Amino acid sequence: MKVSIARGTLLEALSTVSRALSSRTTLPILSGIHLSSHGDKVVLQATDLEISIKTSATARVEDAGQSVVPGKLLTDIIRSLPEAAVTIDTAQPGTATISCGQSNFTIKTLSAEDYPRFPEVEPTDTITLPTEVFSHVVHQVSRSVSRDETRPVLTGILMIVDSGMLKMVATDSYRLCVREVAVEGVVGDIELVVPGKAMEDIAKLVGSSQTISLGVSENQVVFSFGETTFISRRIEGSFPNYRQLLPKEYTTRAVVDRVELLEAVKRVSLMAQHNTPLRVKISASDHTLTLSANTQDVGEATEDIQVTPEGEDVEIAFNHGYLLDGVAISESDTVAIEVTSPLKPGVLKPAEGDGFVYLLMPVRLG
Repeated sequence: MKVSIARGTLLEALSTVSRALSSRTTLPILSGIHLSSHGDKVVLQATDLEISIKTSATARVEDAGQSVVPGKLLTDIIRSLPEAAVTIDTAQPGTATISCGQSNFTIKTLSAEDYPRFPEVEPTDTITLPTEVFSHVVHQVSRSVSRDETRPVLTGILMIVDSGMLKMVATDSYRLCVREVAVEGVVGDIELVVPGKAMEDIAKLVGSSQTISLGVSENQVVFSFGETTFISRRIEGSFPNYRQLLPKEYTTRAVVDRVELLEAVKRVSLMAQHNTPLRVKISASDHTLTLSANTQDVGEATEDIQVTPEGEDVEIAFNHGYLLDGVAISESDTVAIEVTSPLKPGVLKPAEGDGFVYLLMPVRLG
């Protein structure tokens, strides 16, 4: 195989497929990127057996062929080169020569015959979504995805498309985020749980693509955008019934300017160290919401914010990082904090509209 390709084009393709590179030392072949060339294209693919990514780029192909090159090393080499044409030549068995300007590298290659075949998925359902909407919703809910592998279903994002509405749900059992948005022209209904990390990777990779196509098979999901195909396994198991977790009513509600609340939470959180909770006290008679944190041997902080309250006075405490995340991603100009009791979950949502709900478990006050 011998190909010449623009350095920037190659680096972009390598950065895309590198997200599927495996760090498992038991299978060294998975640390490589499979390169193949034909016509005027070079095709790159990588897999860790959980996800598989394939993308193609335009190149000048002098000799068609295939090879497997150490992924991280190749990416580091291409990143270090100046912006010019890069030539990759694998004429010598077991080696690849990389040339650019006055720079020449020779690196050992792996056997292309030993590389796993790219999965062939026959989707039973396919839908197309605007990439901007898809990426934005993933960004909002992904912070609530669990990192605990002992409950695999919580490491995923529940994705539902139904009657022109896209809904994504994530929870780590300490908080729950639900985001729903209308999408025009979407035909078909789906419901599946996709690994959160895969969804985050796709949201970062879609780039300038206008749309993203999503195909669902029995145990895999395939995303297609631009020249890239991204295949991930589906997560088996039942996602928690999030509808049951959302409170139907509240005893206290406070509407507050979102940016003002965000900045105040950031400030007071400086004194919420060593897992100290952030206290939230709503005083209906004074129209104030008081944030406070007190860490022994460190210090304390309090801040009052003017709010529009409803209902009874209440004091509740939350993990400051989780509260900060919820306020940061809610986006609306004003947010409502709804509380039933200090021992039941609090809810953060836009003051108007119901397309976003962030449920937060309380921390028991001492």
